[in-house]
Amino acid sequence: MAESTEKLYKAEYQGSGTFIISKPKRKKMKSRQAKLKNVTRGSRR
Repeated sequence: MAESTEKLYKAEYQGSGTFIISKPKRKKMKSRQAKLKNVTRGSRR
């Protein structure tokens, strides 16, 4: 895995219960596949 630490999950504590949470973006292809597979609720097939 040649990913930089920027794209991984990370939480920075800002103080008084505030965090800055950064997480990697979803891959375009992955989200597309998920959309194709998952049937939308209430649709008539």
